[in-house]
Amino acid sequence: MTLVNIAENTRTAARQLAVLSSTERDRAIEAIAAALETAAPEIIAANEADLRVAAAKGIPKPLYGRLKLGETKLKRAIAGVRDVAKLPNPVGAVQIHRELDTGLILKRVTCPLGVLGVIFEARPEALIQITSLALKSGNGVILKGGKEATRSCQTLVKVIHEALGKTQVNPEAVQLLTTRAEIQALLALDEYVDLIIPRGSNAFVAYVQDNTRIPVLGHADGICHLYIDKAADIEKGVAIAVDAKTDYPAACNAIETMLVHEAIAPTFLPQVATTLQNNQVKLLGDEKTCQILPIAAATEEDWITEYSDLILAIKVVTDIEEAIAHINTYGSKHTDAIVTEDETAAATFLNQVDTAGVYHNCSTRFADGFRYGFGAEVGISTQQMPPRGPVGLEGLVTYKYQLIGNGHLAATYSGAHAKSFTHRDL
Repeated sequence: MTLVNIAENTRTAARQLAVLSSTERDRAIEAIAAALETAAPEIIAANEADLRVAAAKGIPKPLYGRLKLGETKLKRAIAGVRDVAKLPNPVGAVQIHRELDTGLILKRVTCPLGVLGVIFEARPEALIQITSLALKSGNGVILKGGKEATRSCQTLVKVIHEALGKTQVNPEAVQLLTTRAEIQALLALDEYVDLIIPRGSNAFVAYVQDNTRIPVLGHADGICHLYIDKAADIEKGVAIAVDAKTDYPAACNAIETMLVHEAIAPTFLPQVATTLQNNQVKLLGDEKTCQILPIAAATEEDWITEYSDLILAIKVVTDIEEAIAHINTYGSKHTDAIVTEDETAAATFLNQVDTAGVYHNCSTRFADGFRYGFGAEVGISTQQMPPRGPVGLEGLVTYKYQLIGNGHLAATYSGAHAKSFTHRDL
């Protein structure tokens, strides 16, 4: 079967899915969650086989971390599936209900996008998250995992297909591609695929964005910042910095740069450095930082580097304005945070930092669809136009205008004796 045939079958299945009731789609999602729980040993065994091969090939540590799907991560993904089923139905919502004139009624109604093309490096749990969100929103999905996760993905899709086979959802609504050559072919299927969602390294996402005419939802970089203001609570700042860097350093919402106000730097930096270094974090610093800490010097390149590892660049700034300017210059518009007890400084930061997620006194690691209550996410978008930030169901539906009349003619509302519209919201 050719990729075009697969795409045609997915679109057909997606159209069937779109007309199912929300209850039927939710039953299918719950069936997937139950099947994943039952098949957990098989899934983890497949993932461990992928990990062994990856380790033998010496893949980078961050990629290995994203590939690993242990019991805890799998349980969290399954919980996310069930959370998606509990969310309100995003399809068929009436956003506008308006009388244009007597008997001429306009509605704007949400509807599925159609078919999603999802390409991801490692991260087998992304397959679980995106499948559940796609089904909930009435979309078909064509998945392409990285070669390092082939066994994991094949096992997951097998389990999902078996679960869907017992529901009203056509299993062909979920498809898996396995070869590298299929990536370029998928990117060319603008006739069948409505949205491409890439998840992986910045170079990988940039490649996808540069090689398709299909709309792309994603982010190429995850260069997140933490700014420690002069009015920061030091203990709070240390705890947030450690969490934002070490909780999961391979994640795109981990900080890569920490900015520290010069007034607090002599006190704060030695304390945070000790704690970070005790957590195996390698520190790099600008000239002012290196005058306080005996660490390696940072270069201009470090301000634009996504380490995805236990490495953190530190810069001392003269004021909050310099911190904001640095973030808006070097950041990737993903997630940036300030630690301060000064509400005015916090408001300035929240309003002036141009980023999808801007936080006050909390870790950047909260930039996640599951933690936002979306159940899961299809990815994080750093584009200016919505959807922005962690994207859940709302990013997978569009809308159509439905106009119901009774022989109404446009000519009636033009000319010298034109009739007036009522334009009354119902």
